[in-house]
Amino acid sequence: MRGKSKGWLAATLAFLLLMMVSEIGWAQRNRARPSKSRTQLEREKRLALKRIKETSRILQQTQQRKEATIGQLNALKEKITVQKNVIQTISSELKYLDSDVRQTETQVQQTQQTLAQLRAEYARLIYASSKTANSYNRIMFLFAAESFNQFVRRLQYVRQYSEVRKAQAAQITQTQTRLSQQLTGLTAKRQQKSSLLSTQLSENRNLLSIKTQQDQVVTQLSRQEQQLQEELTRRQQSVRRLDDLIAQRVREEIARAARAAANKAARSSAASGNTSRSPAATRRTEAAEEAAVERTDRVTLTPEAAILSSSFADHRGRLLWPVGRGFISQRFGKHPHPVLKHVVLENRGVDIQTNAGEAVRAVFDGKVLTVASVPGMNTIVMVQHGEYFTVYAKLRNVSVSEGQTVEARQQLGTVYTDSEGTSEVQFQLWRNSANLNPENWLGRK
Repeated sequence: MRGKSKGWLAATLAFLLLMMVSEIGWAQRNRARPSKSRTQLEREKRLALKRIKETSRILQQTQQRKEATIGQLNALKEKITVQKNVIQTISSELKYLDSDVRQTETQVQQTQQTLAQLRAEYARLIYASSKTANSYNRIMFLFAAESFNQFVRRLQYVRQYSEVRKAQAAQITQTQTRLSQQLTGLTAKRQQKSSLLSTQLSENRNLLSIKTQQDQVVTQLSRQEQQLQEELTRRQQSVRRLDDLIAQRVREEIARAARAAANKAARSSAASGNTSRSPAATRRTEAAEEAAVERTDRVTLTPEAAILSSSFADHRGRLLWPVGRGFISQRFGKHPHPVLKHVVLENRGVDIQTNAGEAVRAVFDGKVLTVASVPGMNTIVMVQHGEYFTVYAKLRNVSVSEGQTVEARQQLGTVYTDSEGTSEVQFQLWRNSANLNPENWLGRK
């Protein structure tokens, strides 16, 4: 009788140990995986597809003319760049999904092994318990105890035996349910992978089609070399006019602020009782003030302007875009001409191609310093933010005036659309007389 009790007791302990190992293994395999990278990939793909739609609308506007244009070429280049990003994101998603599929397959295999072991242990336990299945054998097992304490322990074993059998059945049912869920998830992931592969193939075909369009536009533009040279000359003249206007306005503002500061200091001195200066002393003081103004190369800030300037600087990398939709068609600095060989373009700001009639807005709080017309750049607006200046060129009309205080997002005007159907605004950023790269200041779009 003791041998029988030891047999089913050993089987029970083995089963309990197997359940513990199974649960630990399941917890380790199903520990929460970081979903940030997967979520980020999906978000980036959605944003890229949105950018493609925006660029397609802009491209459609530039294709209304039969002749190829630089604006059309820029839109195609942007579309190719974003299309490549979409394909790269899909490739990353596929790698992530492949890893998921492999892990789920491993989990299925391990769960199947666990289920087989549980069933084998359950069968052995049932076999061991069958030898003491009738009531007579159980009573004999209990009353064969050599002491009362042994009787109590055997009674506990009999009760635990029933509970273990129930736990065995529940564990097997749970494992079967888990296996079914894993198999369903594996099927879904394989279908998702198949769908993603189809999407990738479709996006690759789209990329090839866009590249073909780009080649055709480049070929057409190459036949218009003389026209492009003339257009380049006009642009360079317009850029020089704009540079001269900005430099002049900045110099005037620097001088005005310096004079205002000098006059304020003079008034403070007079108010303190120092009013007995001779005309010669007055002339010497005025000459010294003018000399100080000429030596100043930066805006003399009032306390309010200093706060505004500091706040503007704190928003580096987080400034609003001057338009709500669009893409950078020409970046800051020197770049080769997209068609003409051995020709280098220099851009003081960034050109942002957008939709016709798009609103142009202030990127930060400030004061309108200048509203002017520059041939080739249409209407321009210059806004001062303490010692910083933002310039918005190629506007069709303007809804602000000089001296007006504006807030971030406030509309300054609308973008100008040229005869080729290209709607483009040029945005520049200056700190006193220093030209800055706007891309380092604008936020992510």
